[in-house]
Amino acid sequence: MPNPARILVIDDDDAIRTSVATALTAEGFVCRTAADGFALTAELAGFLPDLVILDWMLPGPSGIQLAQSVRTISDAAVVMLTARDEVDDRLRGFSEGIDDYVVKPFAMAELIARTTAVLRRRGRVPSVIEIGDLLIDQEASLARRAGTPLDLTATEFRLLEFLAGSRGRTLSKGQILTQVWGYDDYDPNLVEVHLSSLRRKMEANGPRLIHTVRGLGYRVAAPEATR
Repeated sequence: MPNPARILVIDDDDAIRTSVATALTAEGFVCRTAADGFALTAELAGFLPDLVILDWMLPGPSGIQLAQSVRTISDAAVVMLTARDEVDDRLRGFSEGIDDYVVKPFAMAELIARTTAVLRRRGRVPSVIEIGDLLIDQEASLARRAGTPLDLTATEFRLLEFLAGSRGRTLSKGQILTQVWGYDDYDPNLVEVHLSSLRRKMEANGPRLIHTVRGLGYRVAAPEATR
């Protein structure tokens, strides 16, 4: 993605704001954060975000009020973080042009998936990843090697999608588990078991693309990049 999508994260919880920005940056997005919406107009004009992640309950203007402002002065998408999951609340938000909701507490993997889906619908995230002879169609949830479909489970596909989307970067087992499964504490065997199965299926149709970086984790790279 030559021009990474820009995301503005507004949340008054320091831990949530930092962890969301860190996770999205690791996905290749450009992030900026704010603890409230008082500088929203300046951020929309200066940072030009493609998407704004808003907490519903904020000091000063609420997330709903800020979403209204976004719609007035920007074409940025809006994803709302909220503990309010009643149908009436959701309908109110959608009537204000909110693109999607993520209910607190949330798994980071879900937030990233929903954010990416919104950006993909707007053409800001590619829906196809190609690495060597591997092709991943994210919209269709299909993967092929040298034209041969891979029979992957849903978890294996998410794992491959995350690794391939982070191609060239070494990812620890903790990062993989947090992004794919949404866990903060983890059993390393969970990652290893799924990676082993994924590798077997992929390598039955072509050379190794998922590489172990001893003591650090895993990375995806085309064969020529590993020589």
